[in-house]
Amino acid sequence: MKSLHRPDLYAWSSFDSDRNVDFNSVAWIRPEGNILIDALPLSNHDREHLNSLGGAAWIIITNSDHIRDSKDIAQLTGAKIAAPSAEQETFPIPVDRWLSDGEELVPGLKVIEMQGSKTPGELALILEETTLITGDLIRAHKAGSLMILPDAKLKNRAEAVASVRKLADFSKIETVLIGDGWSVFHNGYQQLQELAAAL
Repeated sequence: MKSLHRPDLYAWSSFDSDRNVDFNSVAWIRPEGNILIDALPLSNHDREHLNSLGGAAWIIITNSDHIRDSKDIAQLTGAKIAAPSAEQETFPIPVDRWLSDGEELVPGLKVIEMQGSKTPGELALILEETTLITGDLIRAHKAGSLMILPDAKLKNRAEAVASVRKLADFSKIETVLIGDGWSVFHNGYQQLQELAAAL
């Protein structure tokens, strides 16, 4: 797995040739149990690396289009799965905990519900106030420039824009770790402000 901007954060990726972007997964390494977000299949190298760091206690799935390899990795590691409460009636795999706006799965990891995206109640996560982790709605198909899903993919554009603007109010965000595309490691708040203003 790749080291990120903090010593307790790692990522692994898979290139999507249809969109010409990387799909990304995040691992937060913590003494109380590691947390994976939108877990892609692990290479042998990444599996061994994760095992050496203590495996996984939880896998958070930001939306039902990002299940990826969560079920198999949960079986492999014994991790529990958390997912958006708004998808509770239709989520295609078993879930141990449903997450709603304002909750913390563990201390320091705040849940923000996004509305109007492809799926109901998509989750964004704010780690210790300074790192935003996104699912599908906010993405970056070009380095240094945030964007949102195309209008044709949105359930409700006005609600999606309002959700982005809500995130843009978190003034301590420095880093935006993107589910699909290029992450932003500096000036995250400014990048979110620019995105919100452009919508």
